Amino acid sequence: MRFMVIVKADKNSEAGVLPGKEVFAAMGKFNEELVRAGVMLAGEGLQPSSKGKRVRFSGQQRTVIDGPFAETKELIAGFWLWQVKSMEEAVEWLKRAPFDGGTEVEIRQVFEASDFPSDIFPPEEAAREQALRDKLQRKAAKP
Repeated sequence: MRFMVIVKADKNSEAGVLPGKEVFAAMGKFNEELVRAGVMLAGEGLQPSSKGKRVRFSGQQRTVIDGPFAETKELIAGFWLWQVKSMEEAVEWLKRAPFDGGTEVEIRQVFEASDFPSDIFPPEEAAREQALRDKLQRKAAKP
């Protein structure tokens, strides 16, 4: 099972305030532990929403909206993609993360091809999607 672990933004991350050296070191050690355990598939921090854009779709119309965006509590500061056996395992890993008070992190399971009925997502489409994932993994594995 794959899970997206979403680190919510706060006023500091939206202001572009970087964590201190100690926090970077602690997070680096935690990420190394995740990789050694075969849990972490990807993980990144995100720039503040002031450097971002949103695209709103309405029929054929596309509207580009420049950041920053209101409602900081709705924004994302970073993420991990983990592969674990269950939501409970993901929660146990997350409890070990070196966050302090005030940080909010959300865990969401990623859809797998097997989660969809075959009349909506036929086997040939599932195979095509898997081939794309395999290609991405091979590309990522190259030095």
